[in-house]
Amino acid sequence: MDYRVLTEAERKYTFSQSQQLSMQTGLIGYLRADFGSNGNEFWTTWNDFRKDLKTDDFKKEFDLVINSYRFGDGEFLSGRSTMSKFCYEHPESSYEDDRNHYGVRVDTERYSYLMRLNPNRGEYNLYCYCYQKEWLNNHLKNAERGIRFIDPHYQEQFRITDGEKISIKLGDGKTMERTCRYIDDYHLEVGTNLYHICEFAELCERNGHTVEPAAKENTKSAKDKEKTR
Repeated sequence: MDYRVLTEAERKYTFSQSQQLSMQTGLIGYLRADFGSNGNEFWTTWNDFRKDLKTDDFKKEFDLVINSYRFGDGEFLSGRSTMSKFCYEHPESSYEDDRNHYGVRVDTERYSYLMRLNPNRGEYNLYCYCYQKEWLNNHLKNAERGIRFIDPHYQEQFRITDGEKISIKLGDGKTMERTCRYIDDYHLEVGTNLYHICEFAELCERNGHTVEPAAKENTKSAKDKEKTR
């Protein structure tokens, strides 16, 4: 069964998302696994998101996908040392974060399996997030347009890439940064809050806040810190 390395945009979907994003991307659930104390076991926990999407056909296919990388000489889910070797030999799959994460994607006719690999002992070695492929691909394509920020007169001020941060200057001069996520062309998440882009612009004006893209170096370090779930 073929796999490919995750794109940078896809890496976000190997972590827990909000209810809204999980619904839009067709998340079925995710598997968490580790190789145990000796490095050759396979202890797993499955977490449902949409039980109605977890059909018998999906369950059969999911078992096939996981087992195809568990059994066989050199497969990256066959043990911790094999996963470590795989990650070392595929540096292009690295998240380039401080958690030693690597990522691959497996696509079938209907489903997409996004796997986050971590060969470190004492940590979970695999998270596999399972999606309806068409839903996920549609969302990823739309998100490429970026997140729009407008003023109360509906004039566009700037755009940021999905998952980047904004800097909010408060009325008292203090600043705070919030990660933003693309929902659709008219909605966004700011931190854990969902807004219409007009609503967010009006809220900022009413409270005397100004908003601009966060400095890139701050955005990158913040992303790395967030990858702890």
